[in-house]
Amino acid sequence: MARSPCDLRLLLLAAAAAFIYIQVRLFVTQSHYADRLAEAERSENQCTSQLKSLIDQVSMQQEKIVALEEMKMRQDEERAQLKILIQDLEKRSVQKLLNKNVVPVAAVVIMACNRPDYLERTVESILKYQTSVASKFPLFISQDGTNGAVKKKALDYKQITYMQHVDLEPVRTERPGELTAYYKIAKHYKWALDELFIKHNFARVIILEDDMEIAPDFFDYFEAAAKLLDNDKTVMAVSSWNDNGQKQFVNDPKALYRSDFFPGLGWMLTKSTWIELSPKWPKAYWDDWVRLKEVHGNRQFIRPEICRTYNFGKHGSSLGQFFEQYLEPIKLNDVHIDWNSEDLSYLGEDKFLTKFGKEVANATPLHGSDAVLKAHNMAADVRIQYNDQEDFERIARQFGIFEEWKDGIPRTAYKGVVVFRYKSSPRRIFLVSPDSLRQLGV
Repeated sequence: MARSPCDLRLLLLAAAAAFIYIQVRLFVTQSHYADRLAEAERSENQCTSQLKSLIDQVSMQQEKIVALEEMKMRQDEERAQLKILIQDLEKRSVQKLLNKNVVPVAAVVIMACNRPDYLERTVESILKYQTSVASKFPLFISQDGTNGAVKKKALDYKQITYMQHVDLEPVRTERPGELTAYYKIAKHYKWALDELFIKHNFARVIILEDDMEIAPDFFDYFEAAAKLLDNDKTVMAVSSWNDNGQKQFVNDPKALYRSDFFPGLGWMLTKSTWIELSPKWPKAYWDDWVRLKEVHGNRQFIRPEICRTYNFGKHGSSLGQFFEQYLEPIKLNDVHIDWNSEDLSYLGEDKFLTKFGKEVANATPLHGSDAVLKAHNMAADVRIQYNDQEDFERIARQFGIFEEWKDGIPRTAYKGVVVFRYKSSPRRIFLVSPDSLRQLGV
């Protein structure tokens, strides 16, 4: 059956509409992809621009790094030159202090940190007696850190050589809650003693701290003790301090003792001893370390009955520990003793053992829980035995002397014997361990 012309026109119209629709869709799609392509080109151009900018920045940074490295190299060279210059100036300063015709007895170093007022008081006390013997005892101040007031104060004294220890590394304590100050102090001590013994080649060094005053016979005492220190290898160091040197426990300004307990607080050691100690120096608590038996071995320390130093430092790293009870009442010797005229041969190991043993043996023994009370009523030297550390602390507490022990040794003890005067009189109290008499050969 033949189609009518009307139907054909409708078909053509539908086909034309479909064609037009397809063309429109193609155009829209092409436009969309053209836009996306343009956007992609813009993004690519932007990335290229950013990459170029980054490359430029990296190039600039590299140039800065090179410039900084060159600057660092120059600064390192300048620092090295300055170090050489400072060392040269320091040597010249030391040489000026030294008299070529006089061999120094010992270098004297004041360990300082951040207390300019304390340092001034210490220096003024020392210069009062050091000026006349300056060639025998050249004076140094070693500062730990960069406190400007301390440095300025130290440099004000032209007759003193200034040294500075600067360590910017963070302190790492071995146990939580520890004060970092004790670590800094130990490191400073090692540095200063290495400088004086190894770099400047002193035979002996006396160590003081920036909160000490000295007695009139301080330098005579150490000059005489230097001979003993050199000749007796059973003496590790000589100290100017007595832990039980409070006014009520001392009497004789000439009395010296051997002790198994390191006193510190104004002490002298030799170069040979330092060469032994330096490689194994502890990270902290250096004084308690020296008190260990494994460190001092069978050697002892010389100490006076009446202190030749007075510690006025209530505020410091120890936070005033024991100050009012034990340090403030210390008696500083005020009598000048001509130590070079004194016969100190009795301090030799064998002679002192015999002499001290006889003195302990001749003291009246007191027994019982009321021994301390009995001691108050005696007119002669007395001897009281303690059974152990706890018993010693009980007796020491009743008399008011130091109760503390370190590594099994009471403060000031020799062969387990702690001796002190009774109420500033010539009478002596001997506190003895169960084994003291045997050790003394009594």
